[in-house]
Amino acid sequence: MMSPIEIAGFVLSLAMVVCSIKELHWSWPLAIISSILYFFVFKDSLLYGEAGLQIVFAALALWGWWQWLRKGDNAQPALVIQRLSGRGWIGVLLTSAALWPALALALQHFTDSDVAWWDALPTALSLVGQALLGRKYIENWLIWLVVNTISVALFAYKGLWLTCVLYALFAAMSVWGWRVWLKSLQHKDA
Repeated sequence: MMSPIEIAGFVLSLAMVVCSIKELHWSWPLAIISSILYFFVFKDSLLYGEAGLQIVFAALALWGWWQWLRKGDNAQPALVIQRLSGRGWIGVLLTSAALWPALALALQHFTDSDVAWWDALPTALSLVGQALLGRKYIENWLIWLVVNTISVALFAYKGLWLTCVLYALFAAMSVWGWRVWLKSLQHKDA
């Protein structure tokens, strides 16, 4: 059954992603509020990796908000949409490969999670995706597509049906975000 907290988190999370796609800094305070709400939803469902991730997301949202509000010497935003280098991709892959088992083992040993490895995978990738989003790397949308696809199955298993719908919408929005940012990047390069 859907709780009022899950419903509020659902609505705020959708608004947050729309703001991110449009490069509106309001995505970050919405991220803080929706993350706090989803902390309780996930904790109550024994998804401790996801619950803990929400606290990290709230903290990272403060950093992301600052990153997006910073101005350069010319009073223009200091960050613009950019691509990862080959070296950046290696960093993404190595970080993801290290975080996943570390988080899974921690969840296995310190919680009563019944899906430690499947909880840890989107958690690890979400940390990477959030860092890429905060620095406006277009590849964040690819990471989010993977995270959201895995999360749909995880939340369906846990019976979090509204959140399952949310992450299915997030998956579609990841494609939308990629296209919008790619168009902006191509326009900038032209």
